[in-house]
Amino acid sequence: MTIKTVKDVDVTSKKVLVRVDFNVPMGENGDIRDDTRIRVCLPTIRHLVDKRARVILCSHLDRPKGKIVESLRLAPVARRLSELLGKPVESLRECTGPAVEKAVSAMRDGDIVLLENLRFYPGEEKNDPGFARALARLADIYVNDAFSASHRAHASVVGITDYLPSVAGFLMEKELNILGKLLENPAKPFAAVIGGAKVSDKLEVLDNIVTRVSMFLLGGGMAATFLKSEGYRTGKSLVEDDKLQYVRDLSEKARSLDVGLFLPIDVVISETLDGSTPARTVAVSDIPDGWAIADIGPQTISNYIRELKKCKTVFWNGPMGVFEVPEFSKGTREIATAISNLDAVTVVGGGSTTEAVNSLGLADKITHISTGGGATLEFLSGKPLPGVTALAEASGRILARTG
Repeated sequence: MTIKTVKDVDVTSKKVLVRVDFNVPMGENGDIRDDTRIRVCLPTIRHLVDKRARVILCSHLDRPKGKIVESLRLAPVARRLSELLGKPVESLRECTGPAVEKAVSAMRDGDIVLLENLRFYPGEEKNDPGFARALARLADIYVNDAFSASHRAHASVVGITDYLPSVAGFLMEKELNILGKLLENPAKPFAAVIGGAKVSDKLEVLDNIVTRVSMFLLGGGMAATFLKSEGYRTGKSLVEDDKLQYVRDLSEKARSLDVGLFLPIDVVISETLDGSTPARTVAVSDIPDGWAIADIGPQTISNYIRELKKCKTVFWNGPMGVFEVPEFSKGTREIATAISNLDAVTVVGGGSTTEAVNSLGLADKITHISTGGGATLEFLSGKPLPGVTALAEASGRILARTG
């Protein structure tokens, strides 16, 4: 797949519409709790400004479902971006229309504006051609730097590529290169550390990468389904009974491929998962009725760290326990620390996992933290992402014109 990037087009004095993902967590007072998604787009934005482009940013925020929600306006994001860049970022209160077109026509080289929340418009999520054309009228070139939104066939991700020369931003390029190597040519041994609440969210990833990995290290709530498939009693832990046979088949496939499939041998359990009742550590064979798995235990942590030290590539998605509750965060913290200390290519994906790494101050010690939650999982599942496919097709048209 050949995709042109922002380095391959002349943007001088051009109006460049950049799809970013500034869907940042917001506090009740409009404060931004984590600006990671803003920071990761700075290289593309700075490149365009340095090349004297006129930068028009567009993003969604949360799920207003095609209606204006005052608390989901992007003005706070523009303020934070302005602070990070050290230059003004004008926040517009609409995405399309005469007022926006007037503001854009008044831009000078190096100026930046941020359009209003794309999802205030029903046409965005419907991939409406009319809305895509209205966005395209604002610009000369389109840049997609929102990998994390590219599993959605929305107007600002897919439809717009029909109307403008379209290329990838630096973040998109990095995501595709690094995640692509996990599927195509990972250094071995390669461990996939998979956690989170539900096995159903990860089955397609597990099934697609089982032929590529050396081992799976499984934790989180989803481990309960694997444990039950092996005949263990799991108390009142969440078990997806309709996935038990699928899990058994996957386990058999892993064994046939000589892929290690490591499950917890001990777990931290409690009668509630909010930290309001006592917790204790038991072997997985001793989980009583009325108790639920809340974290992996110390013997499991030790086993997993021993295996990780053998690896040259690690992909991690999903916490090992109920990480947001301090009593149940040890497994995630210990695994995160171990991964950060490896001499290996380490890739972290998923919102909860990223939050854990950031909260522990380990982000700088990870090779790549993917911005995509659902997009990362779909990519590693082998599914084509609509936004990536649209960029590839648009790149083909650019190459045809210049060839």
